[in-house]
Amino acid sequence: MKIVNGFDLLAYAKEKKLLLPAFNTTNLEMTKAIIKGLNAVHLPGMVQISSNNLHLSNPEVIAYMMREFLKGTDTPVGLHLDHGKSFDDVKACVDAGFTSIMVDASHLNFEENIKEVQKTVEYCHFYHVPVEAELGAIMGKEDDDVNEADCKTDPALVKEFVERSGCDILAVSIGNVHGLDAVAKIDLALLKRIAEVSPVPLVLHGGSGIPFDQVKQMRNYNMIKVNYGSDLRRAFIQTFGEAYEKNHNEANLYGLSAKAVENVSKTAADLVLIINGLKES
Repeated sequence: MKIVNGFDLLAYAKEKKLLLPAFNTTNLEMTKAIIKGLNAVHLPGMVQISSNNLHLSNPEVIAYMMREFLKGTDTPVGLHLDHGKSFDDVKACVDAGFTSIMVDASHLNFEENIKEVQKTVEYCHFYHVPVEAELGAIMGKEDDDVNEADCKTDPALVKEFVERSGCDILAVSIGNVHGLDAVAKIDLALLKRIAEVSPVPLVLHGGSGIPFDQVKQMRNYNMIKVNYGSDLRRAFIQTFGEAYEKNHNEANLYGLSAKAVENVSKTAADLVLIINGLKES
């Protein structure tokens, strides 16, 4: 299977009434594990990498690994840029073969945010690549200086923002946070109001730590994509941490890496099943 175009993946999820999990990767093992997990349960999803991590794994390397690991699989998987911080990152990822893009200009004011998204949309749509934008700001590790009272998405601005920016999906701030060290206070009533006015499907960042019953309810409010990073990173890191605690001289890198792939793969598979109501949490 080839890397699936983002428009096609979104259309497939909408047709099948599925929530797409978007799993953050950093390296070869994480990428392999995510694809293995999705393929094991034959459900679609995305592998994504943030601009920050592109300094460790450049777009060409990630895209190459994706193509290699997808050989022999039959599950639709896309490759997504998460929290794209610059137009240079956007172009580099599209040119490398990424099939959907997020441009994060949520730190700018309303008009400047729209302008940044418009520029990205113009470039990406030429290559038939969909664009995710963000209105409001997600609290937690990605945005340490954001005040909770000011960061939530304003439903009154949603329609204008989407129509003027041209974005294809919209990341919203409804009390969700990045990371596992902060408590999400999800406002489903706000999500409902946003869904009623948004011309495009919605995206939830900071899925790790949000109760599954709340995530499953979001399917009723035009949610199409849910991001997970911390759950997978924890499964990966714990594999090595537990081995070190047992034996400070542990040096079997291959064995531990293979075990980490299995642990992350199972985590990814469980998450996609649970959020789509196909497995109990």
